[in-house]
Amino acid sequence: MKKSNLKGWLYLLPAFVFIGIFMIYPLIDVFVYSFEEGYNFASQTFFGKGLYNFSYVLHDTFFLQAVRNTFILVLITVPISTGLALLISVCLNSIKVLRDFLQTVYFLPYVTNTLAVGMVFMILFKKTAYTDGLVNVILNTFGGSSIDFIEGPYWAKMFVLCFYTIWIVLPFKILILTSALASVNKNYYDAARVDGTTRGRIFTKITLPMISPTIFYLIITGFIGAFKAYSDAVALFGTDLNSAGMNTIVGYVYDMLYGNSGGYPSYASAAAIVLFAIVLTITCINLMVSKKNVHY
Repeated sequence: MKKSNLKGWLYLLPAFVFIGIFMIYPLIDVFVYSFEEGYNFASQTFFGKGLYNFSYVLHDTFFLQAVRNTFILVLITVPISTGLALLISVCLNSIKVLRDFLQTVYFLPYVTNTLAVGMVFMILFKKTAYTDGLVNVILNTFGGSSIDFIEGPYWAKMFVLCFYTIWIVLPFKILILTSALASVNKNYYDAARVDGTTRGRIFTKITLPMISPTIFYLIITGFIGAFKAYSDAVALFGTDLNSAGMNTIVGYVYDMLYGNSGGYPSYASAAAIVLFAIVLTITCINLMVSKKNVHY
């Protein structure tokens, strides 16, 4: 091996050690735990190996509820947040005056504490003995009836959770897409205008293909982030998400480890492996779709 190559590998060694200790080893450990039936963390013992943990998790009503909530959250928030971010970014890119100021304003929710934003949303949506919340006041003004978005019907709670999630992820996507739009070569636009191309055709034939790698990146990370959602639900509905009917897959894993149902690392590991398989499958599907629609 050449000295230059050896030097490069030595530079990378700390990163490999870090990844191996904190990422690869825990993943292998979780995979092993998922097959150990009745694993006791204190005594480091178990009474058998098999697929019982997966069978239990896949038949647990709380886990199935968490899977349903997570998929609804993913299917609603990822396309809407990406579409809104693209629309806002295009508008910001066309504004010369106060553009930097508006970009800063849109980015503020991203640097704000998640739980703090959740408290604000609770004030806006939650009905109490003293007030119905600002949103219900607006609904009443237009003749609508008050709705308890925090402790009321399932659809109302899911609406708040999706709205909250979109609000949280939107600033980051706007920042990334605004940067991508600014990097598009202006010569393409000048040539299209000389040919008399309409704005709609310019957007679909030039802008979208040029920023398609960025959009694909945001979709991939959006799917992964939405599948890992947990703190958003806690910020709105508290820690007892099973009672609220708003638990997520990550929340189910946490409950099996530390919550009211805690003390079952084998079940938690099985649920984590199922989540890993779901995310991996969807990511692979997105990668296959991207080969035809993403232009590098």
